[in-house]
Amino acid sequence: MSSASPTTTDQDALLRAGIDRSLRHPVMFFMTSGAAWLAVSIVLGIIASAKVHSPGFLSGCGWLTYGRVFPAHINAFIYGWGFQAAFAVIIWMMARLSRKECTAAGLILVAGHVWNLVVSAGLIGILSGNGTGMPWMEFPAFTWPVMLVTYFAIVIWSFIQFRVRPEGHVYISQWYILAAIVWFPWVFLTVNTLLHCLPGHPVMGAGINAWYKSALIFLFFTPVALGAAYYLAPKVTGRAVHSYSLAKLGFWSLAIIAPWAGMQKLTGAPIPYFLPYVGAAATALLFVPALAAALNLLRTMLGNPETMSASPSLRFTTAGLTGLLVLAFAAVVLNLPDSTLPLTQFSLSGYGFEILALYGFFTFVMFGAVYFIVPRVTRREWLSRRLISIHFLFSTYGIVTIALIALFGGLQQGIGQEDWQVPFQSAATRAYPYAVATTIAWIFILISNIFFFLHLTLMWLRLGRRSSHPTLLAADHGHAVSPHGEEGDIDNAGPGTASAAH
Repeated sequence: MSSASPTTTDQDALLRAGIDRSLRHPVMFFMTSGAAWLAVSIVLGIIASAKVHSPGFLSGCGWLTYGRVFPAHINAFIYGWGFQAAFAVIIWMMARLSRKECTAAGLILVAGHVWNLVVSAGLIGILSGNGTGMPWMEFPAFTWPVMLVTYFAIVIWSFIQFRVRPEGHVYISQWYILAAIVWFPWVFLTVNTLLHCLPGHPVMGAGINAWYKSALIFLFFTPVALGAAYYLAPKVTGRAVHSYSLAKLGFWSLAIIAPWAGMQKLTGAPIPYFLPYVGAAATALLFVPALAAALNLLRTMLGNPETMSASPSLRFTTAGLTGLLVLAFAAVVLNLPDSTLPLTQFSLSGYGFEILALYGFFTFVMFGAVYFIVPRVTRREWLSRRLISIHFLFSTYGIVTIALIALFGGLQQGIGQEDWQVPFQSAATRAYPYAVATTIAWIFILISNIFFFLHLTLMWLRLGRRSSHPTLLAADHGHAVSPHGEEGDIDNAGPGTASAAH
């Protein structure tokens, strides 16, 4: 995995400390504001979920109708939390892997503020009834050029750091991060140009919109999460990646298969007959890269089970990779053209699949990255093991409940919708208990993330523990020294061994 020096030198430690110091404010800004948007998104999700089983809930507020609050919930999650968590991980990891300090932290910070202003304006536009009505693209049309320029202003410095890095090995983490940096503007620019500048037939517009949702999951959030996981697993365990060949298989199969997925959402629509089937086949085939990456990383971490159990970073990363395996299984089960696909197009199942991808996989891995990165950029350790445990347990319980209920409840709802011999009301009746359980699960997730946000804010204020030993989830983890390295954790951020020194 690595060709770096087998010893950790003082120069290396100073370089890592310099990189962390140069990115402290941008990284903490993206993480903290992202966590705040995550809490806002969950509150909106609770309101939207409550309206499914109790339509009269907050019926007196016109700006909180289901048609507005649900897209506000999803867009706050994607552009408020998801992208900002990704920005923090991208700029920090690429600087560390390229061994270059950031010289444009001020510009990144300004761009981050602009991004948040655009997200705020977009949500106000949705809640005021000025959304576009296109799923995951509901922000008013004027926002997308600003978002694209801001995106370039944030990530271009990471690309420059990679280009001017010292000669050496290109790690699999860098492959995924670079791919995500390049793929998103390609997808975003293409879709917005076709839908806003060169609008064609509305049916084809719906197809492009469906492709965008799939591309955002598999061509941006997935590579960012896998890049972070490929960094964390060897770094924390002190072991080389289990199989570099398997890592390459996962990357290239994702790059080849993912761009074809998405169109299956238009099964039965008046579009070329082969498009939905190509989309369904590609989505099912995503099982290959997901399985390759998840098994490879889990095998890497299982080589050091004590550390895997004690480290908050690995605990969340393991949960995220488990979510990836479930996502891969669901991609196959929900996209069988002649059986399950017609049942999932207009039911809770689609929502469950998306939340599983965005939260059950991506967000959990991002939490793992946050618990690893923040002590290094703040030079403080996490205050409370108990707060981390609460965050993990409530998040896990909530997302497992939502994913399972939405997937299976959605199938029940779909069966009701497809049965033309019974009133349509029967579909809503079938979905009712699942909708109630979804609302309760979101409340658990909200509680967990309030603790997470407060904990993160205290760390940004540098009120964490003044210790070089990591905050672990087990009081006695069975190690004579920190599992993150003999020298301590904050300055060196890893075991400093040849197998994982990247």
